[in-house]
Amino acid sequence: MIDIVPTGQVLGATIEGLDLSKPLSEADFEQVLRALGTHGVLRFPGQSLDPAAHKAFAGRFGSLEVNVAGSFQVEEHPEVMILSNMVEDGKPLGIADAGQDWHTDMSYSETISLANVLHALRIPRDEQGEPLGNTQFANMQAAYEDLPEALKQRLAGATAEHDFNKFWEMMRREKGSTRPPLSEAQRRRKPPVHHPVFLRHPITGRQVLYANPGYTVRIDGLPEAESDEILDFLFRHQLQNRYVYTHRWTEGDVLMWDNIGCLHNAIADYRPDQHRYMQRCQVMADWIFEHPLAGAA
Repeated sequence: MIDIVPTGQVLGATIEGLDLSKPLSEADFEQVLRALGTHGVLRFPGQSLDPAAHKAFAGRFGSLEVNVAGSFQVEEHPEVMILSNMVEDGKPLGIADAGQDWHTDMSYSETISLANVLHALRIPRDEQGEPLGNTQFANMQAAYEDLPEALKQRLAGATAEHDFNKFWEMMRREKGSTRPPLSEAQRRRKPPVHHPVFLRHPITGRQVLYANPGYTVRIDGLPEAESDEILDFLFRHQLQNRYVYTHRWTEGDVLMWDNIGCLHNAIADYRPDQHRYMQRCQVMADWIFEHPLAGAA
């Protein structure tokens, strides 16, 4: 039996009683999937996963993305990406600045992401032993519900443009960034895409505000000034403290979060000598909208 313990905050629950290095039963799979939609951020503590096991667990929930950047991927398992500020023999071990601003992974893709699965192997800590590099999440199901009714009606059926290059260039402008510009080939692989501003969540059936500061660039069909004004309002609205939950990392945590119903932001509050090393799989929403569970809530 697994035990799901909510944080009591706007997002988050800890799931006890699962060894993720072993295949999930169908019953456990459905419990985890329902919990993902309900709680948005799931912590599986004390896990020990090699890349193959990590990929097997994440792959149960959908196809796994191979990142367009094509770097810092585990040999023989390119679906597993390394996020780290560590350097060995003068070479970085992973992407050092991944996710360091508010965004929703893969909103820039025609097929969006269902979830991220991040395994913490090394956590930076301050001099008192407190964890650094924690991750914030914002609840977009709650954010939608609190929007003014007039704006819900104004944007009902509207779509917005999402562009991978927006976030990439924003990170390149950050002090000390070593990211190169995207090549023309990479840009062709990830052209701008368009998604509804409001989505029906495939697990809970609730409406979601599906726009984010990292990748959303324009509301389709509106004059640029009006689009900018509405997006500015949406971005400020969705990042209010009442929607935000912060996860404090511990070594061995596997964190799985809902990329349809949540935004996230990696807090960059640690020094180069305070080492962080994580492995990530990105689960695509390539079947979830057709799953028998979808909309059953």
